[in-house]
Amino acid sequence: MIGYYQIRSPLSVNTQQRAASFVASLSQALGEELVEIDLTRYLSEDFALLFVASGGSEGYFLEIFPKLRGRRCFILTSGESNSLAASMEILSYLRKHGSFGEILHGDIGQLAEKIRVLRNAHRALRALRGKKLGCVGAPSDWLIASDYSPDAVAEKLGLGFVSIAMDELLDEIQKRSYEENEYTLLFKRQSFDKDEIEKALCIYGAFQRLVDKYGLIGVSVRCFDLLDSVHSTGCLGLSILNSLGVYGGCEGDMPTLLSMAILGSVTGKPLFMCNPSRFDTKTGQAVFAHCTVPVTMLDGFCLNTHFESGIGAAVQGTFNEGDCTLFKCEGDLSRFCALEGTVVKSAFSDALCRTQVHVKLDDFSYFLTKPINNHHVLCTGKHAAEIEAFFCLLQTEQ
Repeated sequence: MIGYYQIRSPLSVNTQQRAASFVASLSQALGEELVEIDLTRYLSEDFALLFVASGGSEGYFLEIFPKLRGRRCFILTSGESNSLAASMEILSYLRKHGSFGEILHGDIGQLAEKIRVLRNAHRALRALRGKKLGCVGAPSDWLIASDYSPDAVAEKLGLGFVSIAMDELLDEIQKRSYEENEYTLLFKRQSFDKDEIEKALCIYGAFQRLVDKYGLIGVSVRCFDLLDSVHSTGCLGLSILNSLGVYGGCEGDMPTLLSMAILGSVTGKPLFMCNPSRFDTKTGQAVFAHCTVPVTMLDGFCLNTHFESGIGAAVQGTFNEGDCTLFKCEGDLSRFCALEGTVVKSAFSDALCRTQVHVKLDDFSYFLTKPINNHHVLCTGKHAAEIEAFFCLLQTEQ
């Protein structure tokens, strides 16, 4: 259900019927009901529409405007009864008085999609406020441009960061314990060295306890330090976290963890943190790879060793063909990139990280001229519009 508050001049019966017919058609296209609500409820709803049903509504809008200050006004228009003309006058007034608004108008199907996009972006923005991301250890030494600004992110998004010492993680790993779940049991059933799987699951248990202790929605780990200290990797542990809906990132890369939190909140889908590994500009295909991925987004998988070290246990997964979105934002939220592509099937290469996804893209210029560092985040489906809406809403809150 999506609520709307209707403002109008005194309407004739015909005009009322046209407005009702428009709302019914839009509800059908949305696949859920648009419900008329009163002003009090409109002001209390986190996301609701302001339906300008006819011309002559401007005077009534002026009466309620003092109550709307600071609220985003998504102005729904029907394209009939001078609804659009009145909405443009109202939007002009909003902007002149320092408020944010947007007119929602056009083809019913496109209008329904726009409303879905805005609602998802709005929900994501609200869902992240007051939440925390953790960094275990410092970012890896090679992430020379992957800095982040906790102050900027806190100010713009209301999201906090927690720094956790590597020694605390190592102490947790020494407990050699974890709670069983469907993913630990799934990994145990794989044809792979059982001792290595057990060691990797104990690392997962340590990750999970730190997430619980600090109340985190996500964590990134300086995972290469584990190669020497415990002679294993965090690949399976991060895979399980991501499969459970906790954002788990590698190499202490906080801009990428931030990107995961945003993309996950916007889409509600599992995510793959990956490196761009190879571009074939002739075929328009790119390869993105990493050694950990949530099994919930895979067509199938097996276990292999961690690519760079040849030790531990890592996920070697395959993806279904279909639409996908690649996303990355700067660590201060000053810039982002959202690209849509298509996953295509291709052969596995032993010269890359274990999970490899081949993506057909229209253009590689972003990666080759103005990339936001190396790691990016991939999810299935087309979501560029929702990401753009998220950052547009984020800017209007400043």
